[in-house]
Amino acid sequence: MSIDPARMLITDFLKSSWQCVEALVKELAGFKERENGSKKKSISLFYIKDGRRNDVAVDGSHFFLRSSVEYSNPQLTIEEVQGIIAARLIEACGSHFYSSGLHEPDERDFNELFERLKKPAEGLIVPFLLNTDDIEPDRYSMNPLKESIVNSGQSAFPAAVVTTDSLEIDQKFVQKYDGSLISRKDVEVVASCLKACGNSYMNMVDAVKYEQMEQLSTSFGIDLRLPTLRMPLEIIKKEAADGLLHHIIREVHKDYASVERVYTYIDRSMKNRTTLLTIPHSQKGYGSKRAVKGKLYFDGTKLKNVKVDYATTPLYPNAIDPSDVSIAKADDHFTVESDKLINYSFNETPSSPQFFLYSLASPENAALWHGVGAFGASQLVKSYATMRYACVRGLLIKNLKETYGLASEVPLQFNLVPTSMWGHPVHHNIDASINCVENLSDLVKKGMKLETLSVSDLIRQ
Repeated sequence: MSIDPARMLITDFLKSSWQCVEALVKELAGFKERENGSKKKSISLFYIKDGRRNDVAVDGSHFFLRSSVEYSNPQLTIEEVQGIIAARLIEACGSHFYSSGLHEPDERDFNELFERLKKPAEGLIVPFLLNTDDIEPDRYSMNPLKESIVNSGQSAFPAAVVTTDSLEIDQKFVQKYDGSLISRKDVEVVASCLKACGNSYMNMVDAVKYEQMEQLSTSFGIDLRLPTLRMPLEIIKKEAADGLLHHIIREVHKDYASVERVYTYIDRSMKNRTTLLTIPHSQKGYGSKRAVKGKLYFDGTKLKNVKVDYATTPLYPNAIDPSDVSIAKADDHFTVESDKLINYSFNETPSSPQFFLYSLASPENAALWHGVGAFGASQLVKSYATMRYACVRGLLIKNLKETYGLASEVPLQFNLVPTSMWGHPVHHNIDASINCVENLSDLVKKGMKLETLSVSDLIRQ
């Protein structure tokens, strides 16, 4: 690039998003005061280097800032890259001004921030990627493995269990979306990682994204290789019987009043009781939250059973061709008895808890959303915040902080300003691969604009 991207981005960020820095510095002061002397369990994160997974244990006393990328596509999208860069900017600025005090930034501050951004994050704030491993592998119709995902019968599987031995590049997809969703460079990297992923779809996706993060770190002058936490399936599969996610699933199903409280917090009616709090997996491998329908049945105040039906259903279109909608193919019908949920064991009853439940297990003290109000799901964020608030106040699942180290406050909420989201310079879609952008300066010149979301406005009363 002919410009200095890190300098341009940090300059615009401090100019347009200073209130986010102020909010974070204030939050950090309160965090240190609240958490002073407390001991928290370490958090297990990982990163991929040269195709190999490296696990990292991070002391739980850190302040965790959550961003994310998707398992619905191996290539890094423009939206994902903007979110990663935003996480690094807010982390670097928060750490710097927390240490030096809030003041008008001068040249010395800028120089120190540039040096911070060139290296991996260090200090109190730990930015990380929370990647949801329960979603369909082609949720948004932008996966270059599209056709073989369907043909292999895995389109309604959770990404965590998808295998790659029967997956291959969909040449029709590549030809149709070359330059608008995917690039030939992406195809080469995906093909290479397919051969070296050990038959694991998620390992392949992570290998592709980390290779691209490493390349982009050089291009932007910012180390973008954030560590990753996979949830919920990788976590719950490893949990002991008294693990946090097991405990949450048991507690929310224990009686009618418990389910009713959750339904109230997520703005659902108990009249039909069709929102499943955790999605039981089919013995055929299905786990799609879009392809499933169900109903909770009660015998008085006691949960009786949950009826589960999987059927073929459309998922979501990409931003280039609204008629190109991914399909999750499924067909199965079964009933889960109440004991399997009230005394929950993932080994006996594999299931995917809803985001507003399993996100309680995320160590995050701050969260970064992508365009809530235009691109992001506003109602989902409200359900997330309300559930957090209820648990922090002891209104739903008690002792989460004391026993499991849940944050004592609802996390600080950041949002990429919808009107300033990066997009393809020609097609203007945020789901284009970053490699579809010939000149990254076209994105950098748009700057980086974040806003804080008021937690009180997000909580349903």
